Amino acid sequence: MTYVDAASAPARKNGQIKLHGPAAFAAMHKAGRVAAQCLDMLAGEVRPGVTTERIDRLACAFGREHGAWPATLMYRGYTKSTCTSVNHVVCHGIPNEKPLRDGDIVNVDVTFIVDGWHGDSSRTFGVGRIPRRAQRLIDVTYEAMMRGIASIRPGATTGDIGAAIQTFVEGHHMSVVRDFCGHGLGQLFHDEPNIVHVGRPGEGIPLKPGMLFTVEPMINLGRPHVKVLADGWTAVTRDRSLSAQFEHSVGVTDAGVEIFTLSPGGIDKPATSAD
Repeated sequence: MTYVDAASAPARKNGQIKLHGPAAFAAMHKAGRVAAQCLDMLAGEVRPGVTTERIDRLACAFGREHGAWPATLMYRGYTKSTCTSVNHVVCHGIPNEKPLRDGDIVNVDVTFIVDGWHGDSSRTFGVGRIPRRAQRLIDVTYEAMMRGIASIRPGATTGDIGAAIQTFVEGHHMSVVRDFCGHGLGQLFHDEPNIVHVGRPGEGIPLKPGMLFTVEPMINLGRPHVKVLADGWTAVTRDRSLSAQFEHSVGVTDAGVEIFTLSPGGIDKPATSAD
């Protein structure tokens, strides 16, 4: 894997890792803030009886009101502005008119394009009062993401990120999904490098200042295996165990890491509401 100054790189995915400067970091903070503000707004909307279709419409309207475009809308034929993954859906759940029920969990994944830059983030919400095992899954998933992010610094590797996540999750007798991973982003929705959420310390791609990517582990209460349904998008756990996910967009700095999608309201850490 080679690295290239983003200012001279082609505006497409070309197998190289783009290294960005301060202007790109400022643009990513702006795009990331819109995504985080949207998730803050949706936190008050996720409740029993609400449909994921309504959540999708609210997210789309929020983005447009803030000068942003939903990156998933018509992306490779996808027709919604968000992904809403309920219970055993691992990722890419398609919003629909089925009401959420008390005790469900739902991951809402939003990506907004602001001035050409992508802010990508997701959170898993409990619907009403959720079972303790579901709350534990959400808590472990969030902490796993944050531990992965805490390992990011120049000279570390993508394997360090994966190892931090995998060690913590498996220590809680849960499993890390291997079939999906984080990704580079910026002016592209999906770019180099892939950020795999399992790994060994010191292995993988070296991290350098200016890299932009997501950390977005998907964690299952059961086994890690998933399958994609006939719609070509919805990924579910093969054993129908619960799955949760959190995601931040980040950038590697000289000193460590910046998170672009932190909640302005300080509410991106999961709330405890288990029965």
